[in-house]
Amino acid sequence: MLIYKILTAEQWAELDSTGVFAGAPIDLADGYIHTSTADQAQETADKHFAGAEGLILAALDSGSYGDDLVWDVSRGGAKFPHIYNRPMLRSEVIWARPMPIKAGRHVLDFS
Repeated sequence: MLIYKILTAEQWAELDSTGVFAGAPIDLADGYIHTSTADQAQETADKHFAGAEGLILAALDSGSYGDDLVWDVSRGGAKFPHIYNRPMLRSEVIWARPMPIKAGRHVLDFS
């Protein structure tokens, strides 16, 4: 199953060039890397990234994280995938795509 991380252009550049991403400020503050399922990603984009330009949607294989992936109850009682105890690695990114804004909303391409 794929899970998704929304990254700013700067965060993607860091991950792409160094191969490692320790997390966004909110990830570092919370102690884990926030990710979403396909069903959750649009709401995450709308709630936390409204109007932000240059975002990247990165797809990750949830199976590659083993016990470091925990499904925590979060927004609205839904279980969200969170990566604990380690950074995200570039080698774990299955694909990455830009998230353009159309009609005031980010467009997420899961194809």
